[in-house]
Amino acid sequence: MREKASRKACTLLLTGRIPYAEAWQLQQELAAARRNGSGQDTLLLVEHLPVYTMGRSGSKTNIKVSDEILLSEGLEVIEVDRGGDVTYHGPGQLVGYPILDLRGYKQDLHCYSEMLEEVIIRTLAQYGIKGFRETGLTGVWTDRGKIAAIGIGARGWVTTHGFALNVDPDMSYFGLINPCGITNRPVVSMRGLGVDISLEEVGKKLLEQFADVFSIELSVSNQGGFETGTVSRYGGLLR
Repeated sequence: MREKASRKACTLLLTGRIPYAEAWQLQQELAAARRNGSGQDTLLLVEHLPVYTMGRSGSKTNIKVSDEILLSEGLEVIEVDRGGDVTYHGPGQLVGYPILDLRGYKQDLHCYSEMLEEVIIRTLAQYGIKGFRETGLTGVWTDRGKIAAIGIGARGWVTTHGFALNVDPDMSYFGLINPCGITNRPVVSMRGLGVDISLEEVGKKLLEQFADVFSIELSVSNQGGFETGTVSRYGGLLR
């Protein structure tokens, strides 16, 4: 572990539960500021209202119900510029959007994706869950299925999108899609694996691992009018 003095600075924004479109707009603003030099590296940590997002390689054939059913359930499908196919976001899922200038790290998107996976793997290990990578697939897996999705975007080496860890979401929403376009592998949550833990507590552990893997020092900001505090008070800030 690097000494704090040698770590890069990174701002932490905790928004609580917000619509996906609002978080996406915030990502775009933060990324634009980072590219033009007026912003800094930022980790946006959120929880979403129920929504499906479709990546660049996505196909609507991986949505197993009609538009009418989605509409009746109040579910949007939002097309975005990340990699990957369709996935679900909703309450009980810890979602992170790092806005990082990779010129300050390693200019390799595959390496960056693996670093995000490593953050999740180390976080799960804190709760006795063995997470691992699958050759040819993204995300973090367990012996009972996929527990975290990774989908990234980058422009000018500044990243957007990120990771989603299933802590305790309503898993029935995944049944309406082929998550990430995969038809023969289940999706699981920490709760489904027997770990009954709050999103806030998992968030604390994840922030520690993120700071360690990326060798950064996190500081909480009130940018955009969001709540502020120290990382040690994280549990009181997420919701």
